[in-house]
Amino acid sequence: MNESFDELQELAGEYVLGTLSSAKRKEVERRLQNEAGLRNAVDEWEHRLLPLTSLAEEQEPSAQLWPRIAQDVRRNAHGGQDGLRSWLNDLRVWRGLAASGFAAAAVLFAVILMRPAVQTPAYMVVLVEPQERTPGWIVQANLDRQITLTPLRPVAVPNQKSLQFWTKGEGWSKPVSLGLVQPGKSLTLTLEKLPPLQANQLFEITLEPENGSPTDRPTGPILFIGRAVKMT
Repeated sequence: MNESFDELQELAGEYVLGTLSSAKRKEVERRLQNEAGLRNAVDEWEHRLLPLTSLAEEQEPSAQLWPRIAQDVRRNAHGGQDGLRSWLNDLRVWRGLAASGFAAAAVLFAVILMRPAVQTPAYMVVLVEPQERTPGWIVQANLDRQITLTPLRPVAVPNQKSLQFWTKGEGWSKPVSLGLVQPGKSLTLTLEKLPPLQANQLFEITLEPENGSPTDRPTGPILFIGRAVKMT
């Protein structure tokens, strides 16, 4: 197979995540027996994604969830690839999976779709709603101290209110504002004046007045919260 590095990484990532079709997965399994490059890529993906298994709390699915998913799969299977693609794009499916303890899998699937090229971040954070544990944003941080905040779904913000992004490392006296966030839009910034990012560092998004917190601390409710996981 004459695949580029990025293509090989994407294939290995989707294999580890389980998002390949049955036929494609069997093809990859056959290739793994003879292709050291593909085996190494799969091993790397398994290693880098292992820390994310701790991001989702285990919950017992409801008795109605799996029969409903099976029924949807059978119904949409009659539509071939278009029907299956429609099912995968149905937000109700992913909300159901997230609510049943599969939040990390849903988030990782979204990351694969959104990232134009496969690059391993040094740290990753999944920001979830404090009560529902539903993922809303992903934070990716590189060794050059640049971080990217990416939305996973729309967020409704009341009039004359805003979303404000914060972080707090171990030993810090208070959270530090990273600026205001536009709903549904990504944000990229560099942490030039802050200490190096560390594992378990706290990130959160709060609801604040229109121009942000009037103090140097969060004043509104926490909408999304998460801690950094070291990936490399």
